[in-house]
Amino acid sequence: MDEITAGTTSPIASFALMDCEHTLPSGKKIHEKFKLDLKKRPTIFVSGKVGPPKQIGEKHLKTGHMLVKVLKGMLEPHAAKIESNKDFKSKCLNKDICALLLKGGPPSNQLKDAFKNLLVEHEDVQFASIDSSNMMLIGLEEYLPDFQKGQQRFVVFKKISGGLEVAKDGKEAQGRLITSILPLKDYTTSYERMSALVKGVKSGSNQTTKLSALPQVKTRSKKLEEQEKAKKDRRNKKNEPKVQSGSKENDGSKEGRRAERERRRKEQQMKNPNYKEKTPEELAELERKRRERMQEEAEKWNVGSEDAPPEGEYIEDEDTDSWVEEGDEDDEDVLDLD
Repeated sequence: MDEITAGTTSPIASFALMDCEHTLPSGKKIHEKFKLDLKKRPTIFVSGKVGPPKQIGEKHLKTGHMLVKVLKGMLEPHAAKIESNKDFKSKCLNKDICALLLKGGPPSNQLKDAFKNLLVEHEDVQFASIDSSNMMLIGLEEYLPDFQKGQQRFVVFKKISGGLEVAKDGKEAQGRLITSILPLKDYTTSYERMSALVKGVKSGSNQTTKLSALPQVKTRSKKLEEQEKAKKDRRNKKNEPKVQSGSKENDGSKEGRRAERERRRKEQQMKNPNYKEKTPEELAELERKRRERMQEEAEKWNVGSEDAPPEGEYIEDEDTDSWVEEGDEDDEDVLDLD
């Protein structure tokens, strides 16, 4: 069996001649076993990395250049192009790990080279790309940096469970497809950052976020952009930390007032460079003096038994009498209608 190598420096495939009419132990001939059409001449099929043997179509057999081009597309690592929701599910989400580049415009040569290196480095990861200037991923945009023309975004998907395979009875064979994500938080899509993100997802050192529903590929529109922006704003507002300030803490309750006092006390302490925490003994002494002052003030207002008049004696109040007399005069004025 002769072997031919395609290419001069870096071969992409090895060619071997095979008798397709040869009968296998099962009784089937080779072309019957692999469903090859011998009417297409020459009969060429590819096996190995592409899975079950796949026959090369006649339109790719017209010239050697066309044959090499289709073989490169089948055998060399490359990113899948996402153009529909069906593509997105089958070529990306249904894979164990999928790294997706959301293109906001034509990628630079540097980014192209970075992606080529990623494809070689992470052969067990599915890479894909989508033109996000025309397409939107509904349900995913809220986790990503805002879309900007000319800016590229990058996110890694990790399948949790389920799949798209369907059993003979029409039911899902693996259950509902559930996935998770880990995006780059900015537009810095360098080789180092993308590779580190992929490695973190593969090893499990970087935690992914579980998605409640699968993202959907839609044509970009102003209406969808506004809807996704509103969802992102709600999500950010929900996740923003509560501000521990005086105005927020003091809600009028006992606990709020106490928290406000503590906050002001700490502010004063920070402003005073000579502040020193008091010892428990000093605090106890301050409390004792405070109670003494309170007792002294209370005694000034308390009426003792020695100050009370004899029992049964009427207490005259000149101010009260004068007030009554003035009131009588006022009553006469009011009733005098003449």
